[in-house]
Amino acid sequence: MAKFNPYEHLKISLKSDGTLQRSNFMARVPANPKPSQGELVASKDITINTQKNLWVRIYCPTKLPANDRCVARLPIILHFHAGGWIDHSVADVMYHEKCNQLSKDIPAIVVSPEYRLAPEHRLPAQYEDAMDTILWVNKQVSSQEGEEWLREYADYSRFYLMGRANGANIAYNASIMAVDVDLKPLRISGMILNQPMFSGKHRTKSELKYACDELMPLPVWDLMWELALPKGTDRDHRFSNPVKDNVAKESKIKKIGKCLVIGYGMDPMVDRQQEFVTMLVSHGARVDAHFDDIGFHGIDIVDSKRRSYNFQLIKDFVN
Repeated sequence: MAKFNPYEHLKISLKSDGTLQRSNFMARVPANPKPSQGELVASKDITINTQKNLWVRIYCPTKLPANDRCVARLPIILHFHAGGWIDHSVADVMYHEKCNQLSKDIPAIVVSPEYRLAPEHRLPAQYEDAMDTILWVNKQVSSQEGEEWLREYADYSRFYLMGRANGANIAYNASIMAVDVDLKPLRISGMILNQPMFSGKHRTKSELKYACDELMPLPVWDLMWELALPKGTDRDHRFSNPVKDNVAKESKIKKIGKCLVIGYGMDPMVDRQQEFVTMLVSHGARVDAHFDDIGFHGIDIVDSKRRSYNFQLIKDFVN
């Protein structure tokens, strides 16, 4: 029997200089800053940091809700795409359409950063990109010369960090980092974590039970962490195993606002996700947790009913 190769499964190969050759390409779509009549969301790309090649795609509904004949201010959702640290882009059609739908259905101003990928840029580079984006959003809402959609239409008292898988990991760690930063008038109201990606050195029951998951077997998760974590560390590092982060538990978690956590019982990481929820609650966070016994990691990508249900959870949580 041939030995399982996680590199082949992910359609990647490691080059001699330590970078990746990626072959799992997804169709990419451009932003749509001037939507035609009938299109419900506009989007545009804005560079934040040229040295890091950090840019964001920002989304705004074309039909803005109104209260008493005045345009109602919209919540801001900072959305971090998935990809296991090593792949994908905000311009990939799947993530672009998700942000379009978020912007239209919530409705909200959605900001999605093109953060740097591993292993070319290992953690905490992705958290640093997230913080740069948070500070950029703060600058826009507080400046008369800021980005128009944020300045004119955003409610800076309703700012949420959101992601799925490693994107949820980024949202959590960026929230922890932001506790130490004065963001006034911007206020992080909470975070939306869909199937957050966590790990650890010792295997959980769910990891062992679903080690041979057809879509994302355990060696694939291990490889993604190997490529993303700082060299010389292991999966008990606080970036991958937040339960080990005593500083956050003692002084920061109680300050991060409310949390929506979504998970599925057939996800190898479900035990860690539930342990994470327990940690949040025991250290003062307000958590709305939704775990479905049936469902694998990423089921909401292929199951429209699960996707619609999750969108309703998010809408209720934000509004």
